[in-house]
Amino acid sequence: MRPAEERRGAAGEGRAVRDRAPGPPARVGAFALRTLRNEGRTIFVDPVRRLLRRGPAGLLLAGVAVGGVIFFHALAQRPAGADVVRAVGGVQGDLPLWLALLRTPVSLYVPALDLPVWAGITQLFLAFALAENSLGRARTLAVAYATTLAGTLSARVMILAGPDRWGFGLPPEAGQVLDTGPSAAVVGLFTYISVVRRAPVVFLLTGGSMVWESIAKPNLAGREHLVAVAAAIVLGLLHGRRPAWLPDPRSLLRRPKRPKWPKWPKRPKWPKRPKWPKRPKRPKWPKRPKRSGPAGPGGVAAPDAGAQAASSVGAPAAPSAAEMPSVRADAGLNVDI
Repeated sequence: MRPAEERRGAAGEGRAVRDRAPGPPARVGAFALRTLRNEGRTIFVDPVRRLLRRGPAGLLLAGVAVGGVIFFHALAQRPAGADVVRAVGGVQGDLPLWLALLRTPVSLYVPALDLPVWAGITQLFLAFALAENSLGRARTLAVAYATTLAGTLSARVMILAGPDRWGFGLPPEAGQVLDTGPSAAVVGLFTYISVVRRAPVVFLLTGGSMVWESIAKPNLAGREHLVAVAAAIVLGLLHGRRPAWLPDPRSLLRRPKRPKWPKWPKRPKWPKRPKWPKRPKRPKWPKRPKRSGPAGPGGVAAPDAGAQAASSVGAPAAPSAAEMPSVRADAGLNVDI
């Protein structure tokens, strides 16, 4: 075969290999890798990015939970402290309902005495840290308390049902078992996150481990964990579908706004004082006419031409000196007479 035909044959074989569809194992492996990649991004990568933006404030609930567990565990190591822990956060099935509801929030931080506390602290820190940065503080606290309360109330229902009722009842002796620990809250948070974020692998690991625990070691705690998983599934399916009559749980943790005091009315402005009218200006007197012309005999100034003209128009002209009779002549005339 010539070299060109050999290259053409090799290209045809490569195209045939590429056109061949992958087998079922390859498809299953690709699906598993794609699912793990998506879950890793939604469950771990996104919360870590949000934690980097928020800083240490994003680990507030996780720090409080871990600190509370360590505190109650150290307090329970002493006889007097154990009594205090039992009186504050110990929940049993035979307690009155109001007392059990009062102790339930504290029981989230009371570790079980028959379980290793440090392994539980790791799970508790991871669950609260992921939930706080994925769901928010208000929703994290609501889900943790709801799942714990569901497990506590289900234990009372099982005890009331009796050991031979519907296969899930418990004998009355189970009411004296100390039901404490944050395990129900941890299981509920992981299940809720897996349902909301569409993470089947995390859901199977959480729910499968609880089912295996209840089968391998059937006890009250295993049943409560299953109830917590069921409650978290229901809450996850109802995510974003809050009824109109149900208040928003985030509003319970918001600080109410301080009411603003009403502003004092402004002081009315007094009307401005009216301006007095301006005093009219004093009229100016006409200026005295200036004298003009040379002075006459005897130091008397001769009348000006204007005055002469005015006098000539309005009054008869005065007689001249020649026309006026002489005083002496008149006097002489009288004497002669």
